Amino acid sequence: MSLTDVVAPSPAPENVAALIGERLSLSALHQLGGTLGGYSFVKVVVDRENEVIHFLNDARHSFHAIYIGEEILGVPEERVRADIDSYNQDFYHAPDRRFLLGILARHPQMLSLETVEVDTMPAELIREFHAFVARYVDPALPLVFKPANQLQERIVREIPPSELPRVFAHELFSTAPFVALNPGTATGRLRAFRTEAEYRAATLDWSDIIVMDRVPDDIPRLSGIVNARHTTPLSHTNVLATGWQIPNAVQVGALADIERRELDGKWVEYTVDAQALSLREIAEPATAAPPSWYAQRVTLEEPESERSPIVNLARLRAADRYRYGTKGANLGELHHVLAHGSQRLLGFYQVPRPPRENLLPYLARLLDVPAGASVPDLAAAARRLLDDHVRVPRGIALPFSLQRRFLESSPRIQQAIGKLKMALELDAREIEPLCVELQGLIRSARMPGALAGEIDSALVSQLAGVRTFVVRSSSNAEDLAGFSAAGIYESLNHVTTAERIFASVKEVWASLVSVRSVRLRRQAGISLDECYMGVVIQEQVTADFGGVLVTTNPMNRADFRTVYVNVSPRVTDVVDGSALPMQYLYSTVEGGGRTVSLGDATADLDSRAHDQLQRLAIAGRLLQGHFSPDYTFGSPVDVEWLADGDHLHLVQLRPYSV
Repeated sequence: MSLTDVVAPSPAPENVAALIGERLSLSALHQLGGTLGGYSFVKVVVDRENEVIHFLNDARHSFHAIYIGEEILGVPEERVRADIDSYNQDFYHAPDRRFLLGILARHPQMLSLETVEVDTMPAELIREFHAFVARYVDPALPLVFKPANQLQERIVREIPPSELPRVFAHELFSTAPFVALNPGTATGRLRAFRTEAEYRAATLDWSDIIVMDRVPDDIPRLSGIVNARHTTPLSHTNVLATGWQIPNAVQVGALADIERRELDGKWVEYTVDAQALSLREIAEPATAAPPSWYAQRVTLEEPESERSPIVNLARLRAADRYRYGTKGANLGELHHVLAHGSQRLLGFYQVPRPPRENLLPYLARLLDVPAGASVPDLAAAARRLLDDHVRVPRGIALPFSLQRRFLESSPRIQQAIGKLKMALELDAREIEPLCVELQGLIRSARMPGALAGEIDSALVSQLAGVRTFVVRSSSNAEDLAGFSAAGIYESLNHVTTAERIFASVKEVWASLVSVRSVRLRRQAGISLDECYMGVVIQEQVTADFGGVLVTTNPMNRADFRTVYVNVSPRVTDVVDGSALPMQYLYSTVEGGGRTVSLGDATADLDSRAHDQLQRLAIAGRLLQGHFSPDYTFGSPVDVEWLADGDHLHLVQLRPYSV
């Protein structure tokens, strides 16, 4: 069966399986293929035995293996799916494989050819694949090979560019005009800001959709975000957008397009999907309906603010969040898992995830144990991975009751709290100045001697030998499934003296009543009366690099195999958006990584660092199993981490909204 070239880029009939043995015109590429990230693509199969090329109809065959089974080997789809592991071994790893599988994508100035991410194709097959496909594509655009994983990147760098034209994924990503960060649709007033000064001078409300080169971290809750320059999906701003379930994307040149279309200040319908974003002007509604999040209300567990001791983090469990805050409780739970193990570590891999009905053999390969290893053997290997490579920095947790005792020690603070609560009840204009006044009072109030003594005693007895500390927030109104509060509360690094410890603790307490935190909690229906702030004081770890891991692919939520990792010499660069981090995808099923973006770095990490990131990915997936709230074990987690030559230091773990 073959498909002749056509002139109109209309969808190919679904009864057409493929274009076989013929040159692929650009119009046929549009007909047969799909679109992803704004680029047209078509799946490719080279049959080496018969020296025939197949360009697959994406509407009929979304998987190479199913097409090969049904159309070439005469094997029904059910049998292919039942034996998918065996087929994948032949297709992607066998040195004498019959088929070469890949994806051909059209870019403005070229066509790129890549294999699937798990393919271990050696240099000679890469050369053969590229040369064969080059004979069957439009010569008007040069064909370049795009390595699909870090193994291929190393192989390709050993081949002279004159023999194999190439482009790396991070080079394409850095110039990609569009990246979907969070899909969805919203209506609202479009507000375009070319400078941060313009943004600061504006008054924003929930109905606004903002467009900026770099969206500041202190955004109020909005209806949508358009980033006019590249960013990372894991910056605080984008994590908040995901939690709020509002459309969010990168669209390079968006400001110029909005100016050309005169959309600034107009009401629009804003849609983001995997292929593109759209901004369609609509009539301003007479009464604008609030977005879905406006009606959502977050319910907090009842906190306990009666007297509780300052404790070592290792003594906390997740259930202690109502006394010490979510962050401290999660860190305590991490300590417990590392010290005692968990029956839930294998949870993610014990649930069938079509088309993979059994993930345990994949986990066995990742943990370097025999394929037929029993569940107890796998659990022991998982425990060894965590024991050998994962650490949680030492620390202490200050309870809610310590904050309460401090606040009650100052009549002026108590009076200011009363005024703020009254203003919130009345929705008065004075809310913002009252927040600022209250924060100032908390920062300037003297730490009572009894409280200072308790903190000092705990540091000396529990963290002897530590010279530099990190002071982190641990509220009962953060790191929640429905309210992440990413970047809303304070955390302070490089704290060395007792005086700075006490000042930093007060700074964290004060952040509970910042203008932004009060406003965002209020929008989520969280009363100030319900909120308390615990504090985590940890040893500051010296590391070679650090970053953020989420155990999902934020740009493709249907991809259960891969996790997303951001890397920077400083963790704060990753989360605050001040510098573009390196971005990677790592498979926690087949293994292997892919460099998505180098960010502001000039060179990629070395192979040893990549090995560390692969271990981090597997550890994150195992911990996802322990922290999942249900028995699908599919709820991703967000982990902040640091790495040195031997260990991965986890400094925060929280749910990641999807």
